[in-house]
Amino acid sequence: MSLCLAAGCADNAIPKAQLPELDTTNPLLAAWETPHATPPFASIELSYYEPAFDAAIASSRAEIAAIVGNPRKPSFVNTIVALERQGELLARIEGVFYNLLSAESSPEMEQIALRVQPKLTELANDIALDPALFARVKAVYDRPGRLDKEERMLLDKTYKSFARNGAALSDADKELYRRYTTELAELTLRFGQNALAATNAFTLNITDPRRVAGLPAFVKEGLAAEAAARGEKGWTVTLQAPSYVPFLTYSSDRALKERLWRASNSRALGGEHDNCEVLKRIAALRLKIANLLGYACYADYVLEERMAERTATVQSFLAELLDATKEHADADYRMISDYAAAQGLEGTLMPWDWAYYSERYKDEKYALSDEVVKPYFELENVKRGVFLLAGKLYGLRFEPNPAVEVYHPDVKAYDVTDADGRFMAVLYLDFFPRASKRAGAWMTEFRGAKRDGQGETRPLVSLVMNFTKPTESTPSLLTFDEVETFLHEFGHALHGMLGEGRFESLTGTNVYRDFVELPSQIMENWATEKEFLDLWAVHYETGERMPAEIVDRIVAAQNYLAAYANVRQLSFGLTDMAWHTLTEPYEGDVVAFEQRSMAPTQVLPAVEGTAMAPAFTHIFSGGYAAGYYGYKWAEVLEADAFSLFRQKGIFDREVAGSFRENILSKGGTEHPMELYVRFRGHKPETAALIEKMGLGK
Repeated sequence: MSLCLAAGCADNAIPKAQLPELDTTNPLLAAWETPHATPPFASIELSYYEPAFDAAIASSRAEIAAIVGNPRKPSFVNTIVALERQGELLARIEGVFYNLLSAESSPEMEQIALRVQPKLTELANDIALDPALFARVKAVYDRPGRLDKEERMLLDKTYKSFARNGAALSDADKELYRRYTTELAELTLRFGQNALAATNAFTLNITDPRRVAGLPAFVKEGLAAEAAARGEKGWTVTLQAPSYVPFLTYSSDRALKERLWRASNSRALGGEHDNCEVLKRIAALRLKIANLLGYACYADYVLEERMAERTATVQSFLAELLDATKEHADADYRMISDYAAAQGLEGTLMPWDWAYYSERYKDEKYALSDEVVKPYFELENVKRGVFLLAGKLYGLRFEPNPAVEVYHPDVKAYDVTDADGRFMAVLYLDFFPRASKRAGAWMTEFRGAKRDGQGETRPLVSLVMNFTKPTESTPSLLTFDEVETFLHEFGHALHGMLGEGRFESLTGTNVYRDFVELPSQIMENWATEKEFLDLWAVHYETGERMPAEIVDRIVAAQNYLAAYANVRQLSFGLTDMAWHTLTEPYEGDVVAFEQRSMAPTQVLPAVEGTAMAPAFTHIFSGGYAAGYYGYKWAEVLEADAFSLFRQKGIFDREVAGSFRENILSKGGTEHPMELYVRFRGHKPETAALIEKMGLGK
C-alpha cells in the first residue's frame, strides 16, 4: 500500500505547524552545514543549551497542537506518522547534550540537566496525557486500514506508548502520574550524578615503593601517570576500571586491596553522595506508577513490552540458569580458595583476594596472564581487527574523516561505507577515561536512521569506552576482557549502523531490551577464534603474530570460572528483579535488602557495610530497570546463533547476510522472536549457553 504524504492529499498529509521563530545564531537551532550534518561541537557553548531546549520544546508543542487541531479525519499519516516526525529538533539537541553529559560532562552541564529535565518530563506528560491527541491515536488504532508490517508496528507502539503512559487514566490519576514521573526523572538523573561523583571522590595515593614493587610495569606506569596528572607523588589508584581492576589483579598488598574494594563496593552508600534514599524513592515511584496503570509491580509493567513478556518467565529463566550453574560456581570458589591457601593466604579468601589469586591460578594453569596477552592486543591493532571483521562479514569500510568535528581530542570520527560505496554512518570512537566521563563502556547515537519524503538519514553512532591510555613508552594495550568489550560495543554499533527503515523509533537498537544485547554479545565469540586473531593480533614491539599456543590457551581458558561469572551476573539480575517486583514501598536498610536478594547467588563471602545497589546505574538511572536479566537472555540467544557461524564458517557471508537481514537491519520493525526464528530456524534454549560454558557434559 502506498500512502500519500503530499500536501495535496489533505486527509493523509502531515499537518503543518506554526513553529516559533528560531534563533539561528545558536548552533543547536541552526542548520548544520557540516559533513553528513554532524554536530558542530566546537561551536556549541554551554550557554546555548537551555535556550535551545526551550525553543525546541516550544516547537514540539506547536507540532502537537497542529496534529490535535487538524480538522481532517484521523489517519495513519496525519496522526501516527506526524507524531513520529514531531520533535526532531528536540531529539537532535537531546542527542548532543545527553551523550556529552555521559562522555564529556562538567558540573555546569549537570546543573543544566537538573534544570532541563523537569521541562522535558512536563512535555512528555503533556503529550502522553492529552485526551484529544489520544482520541486521534485510538481512532486510528481502532480502524487502522491497510498497513504493512512496519506501519502496523509503529501504530501498535504508538498506541501502547499512550496507554502505558497514562492516557487512559482519570484526570485525578493523570495528575498523580505527572507528579510521580516528574520526580522520578529528577531522581534518576541525581542517582547517576551521585554515582559518578562517588566514583571520582575516592583515590588511593601510594608513596611507599615497596607497596607497588610487585606490580607489572604497565600498571605502575599507569598509576604513576595518574599521580602526576593530579599533582601527586608516587602512584595513584582510582575507582575507574583501568586503574582499579589491574591493581586488584596484580597487587599482593592485601590491606590496600581491601581498602580499595570496600571503597568501590560502598560507592554512594552513605556520605556526601549517598544514593540509598534516592534509590528507595525511585523504586517506590516506579511501583506507584505501575499500580496507577493497573500492574501489580513495576516488573509486570516493564516486561509486557519485552521479548520475555512476563515476570514469571524471567524469574523462571534466572532460576533455571542458577540451578544449572550454582554448584559449579561454588566449586570454582573452592578451587581458588584451596589454591590461595596453598600459596600462603591465611584465613578466608575474600572478594578483594579473588582477582589476584584467580589471575595467578589462570597464569599457572593456562600460562595466560594479562601480561602474556596484552602485548598482542595493542589498541590500534585491535581496532584494525574489529574493522576487518566488519568488512569480512558485512562488507563495511571505515575511513577516518578529519573534517567531522569531535567533542574531545581523544575522539576520532570515521565514515562507514558499504561494499557498494553507499554511506552507512559516521562512527565516533572515544577510548580513554577522564574525570568528565562516566565509568564503563557503551554505544550511543547522536542521530538514528530513517527514510522519509526528504530522503534517507543515516545514523551518527558513538562508541565510548575506558581503556588504559598510552604512556610515553607504551601504547594502549588491552586485556582480553577489554578486547571482548570492544567487540561487544561494536556489535551494538553494527546494529545502529546497519539499521534500515522509515521510522527512526523502529530502527537500529530501538528494540526490546532483552533483544538488544544479541548483536553485541554474539560479536564476543570472535575474540577466541584463531582464524580471526591470526589476521591482526601481532606483538606491538616485534610484529610477531600471536603464537598458536597462546591462541590455544585463550580458547582453553575461555570457560575458566565460567560458572562463577554466570552466577555473579545472575546476582545482578536477581537484585534488579527484587527491587522491581516489590508490591509495597521498601523503607528498610538497603544493605539488608541486597543481602537477602543476592543470598541464592552468594559465592564469595558477604561483606558487611557494602552494597552495589547505590551505584547500580544500569537499573536506577540507565534504563535497565527490571531488564538486567536481558544480558543472560541475550547470551542464550547468541550461544545458539553463533553455533550456526561455527557450523558454516566464522566468516561465512551467507550466514552473516542472513544475520544482517533478519537481525541487524530490521531493528524493531517486527517482533524479535519472529526475527530470531527466521534467522536460526528455531527458538533458543538455555541448553546452548550451558553447553558453551562447558557445563553440559
